[in-house]
Amino acid sequence: MMAEKVTSIQVAKRAGVSQSAVSRVFTPGASVSSKTAEKVRKAASELGYRPNVLARAMVSGKSRIIGLVVAYLENQFYPEAIEKLSNTLQKHGYHVLIFMASNKDEVTQTVIDELLDYQVDGIITASVSLSNDLTARCEAAGIPIVLFNRLQNDDRLSGVSSDNVAGGRKLADFLVAGGHECIAHIAGWEGASTQRDREKGFLLGLAAGGKSLFARAGGNFHYDQAQEATRSMFSGAERPDAVFVANDHMAFAVMDVLRFELGLRIPEDVSVVGYDDVSLAAWPSYNLTTVRQPANRMVEETVDVLLTRIEKPETPARRIAIDGPLIVRGSARIPKGYTS
Repeated sequence: MMAEKVTSIQVAKRAGVSQSAVSRVFTPGASVSSKTAEKVRKAASELGYRPNVLARAMVSGKSRIIGLVVAYLENQFYPEAIEKLSNTLQKHGYHVLIFMASNKDEVTQTVIDELLDYQVDGIITASVSLSNDLTARCEAAGIPIVLFNRLQNDDRLSGVSSDNVAGGRKLADFLVAGGHECIAHIAGWEGASTQRDREKGFLLGLAAGGKSLFARAGGNFHYDQAQEATRSMFSGAERPDAVFVANDHMAFAVMDVLRFELGLRIPEDVSVVGYDDVSLAAWPSYNLTTVRQPANRMVEETVDVLLTRIEKPETPARRIAIDGPLIVRGSARIPKGYTS
């Protein structure tokens, strides 16, 4: 026989407090004295009581759940960022419901439909683009959205990213200062603002240094496509002496092909630089020069923007770009004035 569920009334009676006090103890952010909270939690533990989160959500109209939509996890930046986002939201009394999507409109629409069915309090999308229709539907449902590591030209959408234009410029300045003459670029997915802005900054930096792009290929932020792009780019008689890869995940693929298939030395034959500064970039096997995405600050700003819009829906959307430092390591020729 299953035991009957313990109620908040029983906990209140055991703790010698009101039922509303029990409710406040188990409501994130509610005001309650430490003495009362201790008595209630002790009674709840003794009785085996667990609050009914779904019932409380129906009464309050708040689920305390944030929907997190992610396009892909193979890029090492995202698992690390998702862990930071989840931990930060939990500190604020929210739980995270993760959905995998893609940058295809029909797939994203299905995911957003499911999130609306779950009555989430807010949505964070990580490198997922939203159509105007989906944005309007979420806005009509009163569910705020914040884009993480992506920006869109839509006044209704808040977004937080690193300053990708400035980061691309830093990498170009670094390679030009290193005396490279044939500088190439392996791009990410063309539909991403991160790709467009990083390349924009990179081209501006090359132009300022009196250089133009020697070669360009697309890797779409995928390891295998970056490998193919590298094979094609370095197959001719004239090859690049430096390459900026749009993120670290692809840069690792580029370095593997250059070393183990083409027999080229890094950085003696070719310099390689990336973007993100994932933990693997610091490993001796890669030792990658890259621009660091300020993930902690990006997470803090994302959560702050989202929770502000949940609590004050009239708050205007915000777009934030945070500067990230150039991290100099051994995968590229180090110019005078730069230190690793």
